[in-house]
Amino acid sequence: MKIDILAIGAHPDDVELAASGTLIKHKKAGYKTGIVDLTQGELGTRGSAALRLQEATNAAEMMKLDCRENLKLKDGFFEVEEAQLLKVVEAIRKYQPNVVFANAIQDRHPDHGRGSELVSRACFLSGLVRIDTNQEPWRPNSVYHYIQDRNINPDFVVDISEHWDQKMKSILAYSSQFYNPESDEPNSPISSKEFIQFLESRAREFGRMIGAEFGEGFTTERPVGVNDIFSLK
Repeated sequence: MKIDILAIGAHPDDVELAASGTLIKHKKAGYKTGIVDLTQGELGTRGSAALRLQEATNAAEMMKLDCRENLKLKDGFFEVEEAQLLKVVEAIRKYQPNVVFANAIQDRHPDHGRGSELVSRACFLSGLVRIDTNQEPWRPNSVYHYIQDRNINPDFVVDISEHWDQKMKSILAYSSQFYNPESDEPNSPISSKEFIQFLESRAREFGRMIGAEFGEGFTTERPVGVNDIFSLK
C-alpha cells in the first residue's frame, strides 16, 4: 500500500501524543496516513502488550488511518543494528511514504532518541538498491521528528486547532495509560491529570508561536525547501 505520511513511534501512543493532530489534519485533506509502532510497549508500568494493541487499534480508527502495524521489537532493548534496521527498511519499502515522522531526537525515555536514530538511518538505507529485502528500494522525501516530553525548539509548527478534540480522543483511547480516575493500576509519569494538562499547555504554546490555538511542533534533518514564500505564516 502506497501512503503519503508514515509516522513511526517507539511505543504505541508515541505518535498519538505528539503528531496525531497532524495526521488527522492531512487525512481530512485527502492524504493517506499510517503508523508503524516499533515495540508493543510491554515494559510499561500500566496495561499489557495485548491491551495496548487493542488500544492502538481503537486509536487508529479514531484517526482514520489507512494502515497500522507493530514490528514487535523488544521494548527497552531494541538497538540500532542490522537486523532491526532491516525490519524498519521493510516497513518503509512496504508503504513507500513520501514523508516519515519519527520520534524526538532526544527525550526523557531513552527508546525515543534511539527510535529516532533507528528510523532516520533506515530511511536512508531503504533507498539503497543493494540492500535486498525482495522489495523495490524507496527513500522518503523528508524525515521530520515530532517533539515529545523534552522542550525542543521546533523548526516548524502545524496548526491543529480544528483537530484538537479528535487528537485527544485518540490519546484517551489508551485508557490503561492515561488519566482514568477509575483505574486501580500503579501511577506512572503519564497517568496523572496533570500530564493531560501539560499536553494541552504544550499544544497551546506551539500554537501561539504561529498565531493558532493549538499546534504540533517538529524538527527537521535538513532545511525545508519553499517554492512560494507566501505559503509561510
